[in-house]
Amino acid sequence: MHEPDMTFEEAIKALEDVVRQLEDGTVTLDESLKLFEKGVELARICRAKLDQYEAKIEILLERNGEAVTEPFVQKETE
Repeated sequence: MHEPDMTFEEAIKALEDVVRQLEDGTVTLDESLKLFEKGVELARICRAKLDQYEAKIEILLERNGEAVTEPFVQKETE
């Protein structure tokens, strides 16, 4: 799959895999650099997806012709 076409979930999982490989410490310096570059690109994809989702949420929150943004507060589960 072409990386920009990835879903957020696919990109975050791939990023977790990259981090795991880098933390493992068994890859060469050259492989580490390639993995790091891949990780940066995956992080950019995740950020872009989150920005898109935020924009959609702001549109959904539009009231009376004015865009109203409200902070997202995660409720704690017991």
